This record gives sequence, structure tokens and C-alpha cells, in this order.
Amino acid sequence: MKIDELDVRIIELLEQDPRTNGVDAAQKLGVARATYQSRLDRLISSGVLSLTPTVNPAAIGFSVTAFISAEITQSSRGPGLIATLNAIPEVTEISTVTGSSDLLIRAVAVSNSDLQRVLDQIARHDDVLRTSTAIALDNQLPSRTVQLARRRLSMRDENNS
Repeated sequence: MKIDELDVRIIELLEQDPRTNGVDAAQKLGVARATYQSRLDRLISSGVLSLTPTVNPAAIGFSVTAFISAEITQSSRGPGLIATLNAIPEVTEISTVTGSSDLLIRAVAVSNSDLQRVLDQIARHDDVLRTSTAIALDNQLPSRTVQLARRRLSMRDENNS
């Protein structure tokens, strides 16, 4: 979906204050409330924007974040392994990747020994051949949603020049 300056300003506004109501948002953006609402609805329905609350794992006691590379059997590309991983509450993200491993799994835990329990659950699946784990020490750059929207807009402008 193509985005324009108003779309980016809506994303910026919601990133700064996700609880902004429609009337206040429209006023801050200098547009009619109906314009704001239709643009917001379009951004949500197209998948550009999600209004899902984000939980900070560390704030609720999951202070350990790990990135787990998993090598899996080539016949396990089906939903079985992913469903098993999805059933582990501490697994927060799963991506298929290129390179020496097949999956990159982000998981959280309350301690290193709790992380060991999570790793054991992952490794226990028959389709997991081996894992390699890196524990994150600190998040140096949180999610960059607004910067991506601005970059996409500038790329479109560069192509139109």
C-alpha cells in the first residue's frame, strides 16, 4: 500500500500517544475527524498499522531475552513444529531464515535457569536437530516504525523526481 505524508503523521502521532482519541488526533493533524478516521481505518485494514497493545516482557518479570537459532529437519517445514513452538508462552517470535540455521526464535525468561527450561522444551521436539542461543544484554534500538514509514515515503518521492 502506498502511504502519504498524512499517513506518516498519523503513525507518528499514535506512536507518541497511542491513547489519543479521534477528535484530538484530527485537531492535532489539522484534518476533519472523518478524514482522520477513514485514514486510520485504511491503515489498519491494509495491515500497515496495528493497534495491538505491546507488553514489555522485562516490566512483568521476563528480564532475559534470547535469540535461538534452530536447525531443523528438512521434512519439518509443516505446521507441527511451529504449532509446538507457538504453544510455549515464552516464545515471542519465530522467523524462518537463511544461512546455517532454519529458524530464528526470540524467547524470554525470568532467569537463565528458566531460559534453560524453555530451551529444553524447544530442543525436545523431534524435528529440532540443534540450537544455538545468544542472550541479549540490552536493546540498543527499539522498534523503528515511524522511521520506516518516513523512509518509504522518501523513496516514493525520490522515484518521482
